[in-house]
Amino acid sequence: MSDLKIVLTHAGVREERTVTTGTRAWELYADDTDVIAARVDGELKDLAYELGDGDEVEAVAIDSKDGRDILRHSTAHVMAQAVQQLWPEAKLGIGPPIENGFYYDFDVESPFHPDDLGKIETAMRKIIKEGQRFSRRPVSDHDAVAELEDEPYKLELIGLKGSGHGEEAAEGASVEVGGGELTIYDNLRRDGDVAWKDLCRGPHLPTTKRIPAFKLMRTAAAYWRGNEKNKQLQRIYGTAWESKDALAAYLHQLEEAEKRDHRKLGRELDLYSFPEEIGPGLVVFHPKGGIIRREMEDYVRQRHIEEGFSYVSTPHISKDGLFHTSGHLPYYADTMYPPIELEGAKYQLKAMNCPMHNLIYQSRGRSYRELPLRLFEFGGVYRYEKSGVVGGLTRVRGMTQDDSHSYVTPEQAGDEIKHLLNFCLGLFRDFGLEDFYLELSTRDDKNKEKFQGSDEDWETATAILQQAADESGLDLVDDPGGAAFYGPKISIQAKDAIGRTWQLSTVQYDFSQPAGFGLEYVAADGTHQQPVMIHSAKFGSIERFIGVLVEHYAGAFPPWLAPVQVQGIPIAERHQDYLYDVAKRMQERGLRVEVDDSDDRMQKKIRNAQVQKVPFMVIAGDQDMEAGAVSFRYRDGRQDNGVPIDEAIERVVAAVASREQV
Repeated sequence: MSDLKIVLTHAGVREERTVTTGTRAWELYADDTDVIAARVDGELKDLAYELGDGDEVEAVAIDSKDGRDILRHSTAHVMAQAVQQLWPEAKLGIGPPIENGFYYDFDVESPFHPDDLGKIETAMRKIIKEGQRFSRRPVSDHDAVAELEDEPYKLELIGLKGSGHGEEAAEGASVEVGGGELTIYDNLRRDGDVAWKDLCRGPHLPTTKRIPAFKLMRTAAAYWRGNEKNKQLQRIYGTAWESKDALAAYLHQLEEAEKRDHRKLGRELDLYSFPEEIGPGLVVFHPKGGIIRREMEDYVRQRHIEEGFSYVSTPHISKDGLFHTSGHLPYYADTMYPPIELEGAKYQLKAMNCPMHNLIYQSRGRSYRELPLRLFEFGGVYRYEKSGVVGGLTRVRGMTQDDSHSYVTPEQAGDEIKHLLNFCLGLFRDFGLEDFYLELSTRDDKNKEKFQGSDEDWETATAILQQAADESGLDLVDDPGGAAFYGPKISIQAKDAIGRTWQLSTVQYDFSQPAGFGLEYVAADGTHQQPVMIHSAKFGSIERFIGVLVEHYAGAFPPWLAPVQVQGIPIAERHQDYLYDVAKRMQERGLRVEVDDSDDRMQKKIRNAQVQKVPFMVIAGDQDMEAGAVSFRYRDGRQDNGVPIDEAIERVVAAVASREQV
């Protein structure tokens, strides 16, 4: 044996250590049961990995993002093993980790029934209890084909890998195949016998006993490799977590999310609908939903003006040459509606507003004294999302973006990005969102042909965004390869009331479109220079942001956004006129008030107002009429009796002005 020098990294601290030849990664973390894998020289490895001289090693905890992915992928293997125990004829597709869980696809004669999930879970628990060891072994293509001759989908993946298309096999297929050597993972019993095996790149947990908590969620149909021309397989979704408490918390969050589903609440609160006659992904707002939308638009329009933006408006359709000039065609052709041919020209429904803003900039000469020049509009855009991914307000085909573009000198770009980030964060806080982090999306340097601009352009833009993100003080997550074709971007990710994360606004640095449109300004020295264009959409889309807010507040909007701010409830018919007078005085102060003059009993009227999540109720009976007062009731059930009318009005006015929840 000889000594090896390795470097351990923990909590950002590097430590040199000497180990002997043959040392496995698990030996470094034998006393830490939370460590389930290691990152060696930047690559994830099993704990059984044999360390080499000079390796830089970092622990991967089970509750980290990578750790959860490994846990979930290992659980997917256990699920597939259980399925093949119960249905020996089942053929394996792929089984990658996904956000908050995993899935595995199977080719079976009959679709799975929801009752089957319990049987599969029972079989999985037996496998987990056995403590089967995940063991990795490299194999040649020839040997892999021989071993997996009864698995036609695995054979197809091997063939794709051999043809150089392995990474394109399907979403998550790279987890199964990888771009280099093939590897098979054996699930070994304590006596060393192979209980099950799968073609997989890994890494995996050391043993099945390291799966603390899991649950199978649902079944669905899925085309092989996501192609509707291929055979339809059966998919089982599951989730796995680092502890039973974490699993329970996630399941509770799902229960809360179901209660808050904006599609259900939209119907119950009469806010919006998605008529089949119009088409999928196209929403109509009802009067109450229209109030919410109008309040948002009025607020955001004024905030943009206060932040130095000029309001503009552009058409919903354009000759398609405009989108070639901007570079969007052919990059986004698949998500744009087909062209319309009119008078010998092709027209496109607008999928983005920026090309038309460029034409406004280009309409006359510009001086450096005008910069930053900030343009803003509520721009209606149309994107052809596949019907399978369209869902409620959060994924639509027709949307309205609060879209803005800042034209700045290169020297102004950093300050403008900071200005936009602060603007966005302040706006979200006014809407009741407080917990944020940032995501920095950069170019995929392995696929540079998918992105415009030089290496220097990308380095400069990325560095400016990185600095602005660092100075924000918010946590920053890297998103390699997630940039737009024209430049890197920062996305603001916000957590809602039950801890879910939503991507909201984006701030994008664009050096490509100014060049494509030949945009210029006259600099102080008289030379013609090219501006930098910075895109920002605060809500992303108004439709999506409304959906987020409905779920964040569970439909119980703060008073300033509530469609009905006050519900008048007369105890008897003789009290109606009195409450209509109170309502008129409130309406004169700009409040939205309704009086329930139905034949329902008072308690039913109160219940109806609670179901409609009205922030305030004013109730009136004989004593209230005599005293010139009302009983003032809050949404949560608190009630103050004998409140003078003027005071009741001021309470509501103050609550609306504060923009806070009550």
